[in-house]
Amino acid sequence: MLTDAQIRNATCPPDKKRHRLTCSNGLYLEISPAGSKRWFWKTYSDGKEGRMALGSYPAVTGPAARQARDAAKLLKAEGIDPVQARQVNKLKASVGTGDSFAAAATDWLERGRPNWSATHYVRERRNITKDLAPYLGKRAIDGIKPIELLAVIQKVEERGALDVAHRVLLTAHGIWCHAIATGRATIDITPSIKKALKPHIRENLPAIIDPIELGELLRASDAYKGGPIVRAALKMAAMLFQRPGNLRTMRWVDLNLEAGQWAIPSEDMKRTKSQKINGQAHVVSLPRQTLEILIDLRHLTGNREYVFPGLRDPKKPMSEAAVNAALHAMGYKGRHCWHGYRATGRTILRQVLKFPADVIEAQLAHKGQITHGGAYDRATHLEERTPMIQVWADYLDKLRIGGEVIQFKSA
Repeated sequence: MLTDAQIRNATCPPDKKRHRLTCSNGLYLEISPAGSKRWFWKTYSDGKEGRMALGSYPAVTGPAARQARDAAKLLKAEGIDPVQARQVNKLKASVGTGDSFAAAATDWLERGRPNWSATHYVRERRNITKDLAPYLGKRAIDGIKPIELLAVIQKVEERGALDVAHRVLLTAHGIWCHAIATGRATIDITPSIKKALKPHIRENLPAIIDPIELGELLRASDAYKGGPIVRAALKMAAMLFQRPGNLRTMRWVDLNLEAGQWAIPSEDMKRTKSQKINGQAHVVSLPRQTLEILIDLRHLTGNREYVFPGLRDPKKPMSEAAVNAALHAMGYKGRHCWHGYRATGRTILRQVLKFPADVIEAQLAHKGQITHGGAYDRATHLEERTPMIQVWADYLDKLRIGGEVIQFKSA
């Protein structure tokens, strides 16, 4: 066994590349010509000699090196490779600190953030901070039992938020997968409780898809006594059937009235972050009736950023509640909503006016249901959508006056 004096005074002979001093039970000190001293423990695996570094002297003293050797020997006696175990611990330290649920969730959230849209990130963070972390945050994630996670998610169900409960489970699944990948957990407990949750049947948003009823809605919209901005939004929602979030945030700078086009920037579309960065603008052709509305609106809001500015704060766009409130005031609550115009256009254009489904889907900014559609299917069908949207606007005018209505036949 080496004494501290022997260790301190040890040197490497000038004719050697390194010099070893044996301590005990496979432990030795290696001295370089430059004078650095490192501790190693000899290991054997499949008849081959290896070694495990235990640190440098004087940071690691002789007694400390012997303690490290004994700890490694104990692991090996239990069938654990001490070298591999140390590598795993180093990797765990490099991917995040802490084995608690909160630590794993925070690490997962921040690592996913660069690839997520802002909306997706906010939703995932809310699921964690509101529904998961308050009950599980301080617990070691590998020690949480399925029944404990189930009890937490059932609290969400008790609020009547069945859809949210299933989304919270998806969030938990992502966290547990990350915890396994980073060595914090050994199994994903989320699949075992999926069937224990109350089933959630997603209901379609209310939408009018019958031409006669649509004509009544159009006439009611024309007679609406609200402000001109909301009336204009009601008319354009029916003609363009774009997402409410895109229509209400329509900017004058994105309009080309001479060309009759509205180019919605990719970053404003409902897409993943990668798709927002790499995607094309969604170009919407503007029928003659829409252009007339916009020319009139330009006198009211043309000096603002948004075509439909908010009533309280004109520097911001109008809220989605504005159009829905108008529909409620007209007696359409539960029968039709702003988002419902998309189902209206999709259904009647296909089943009544017989336009191709892929052209209509392109107008809706939906990708084709094919493999890798988001990456490879970049067809916009703009040349086909332009006449289609004019036919649609003309058809709405006929419905508005009650003329030439083609009856809707349900499947």
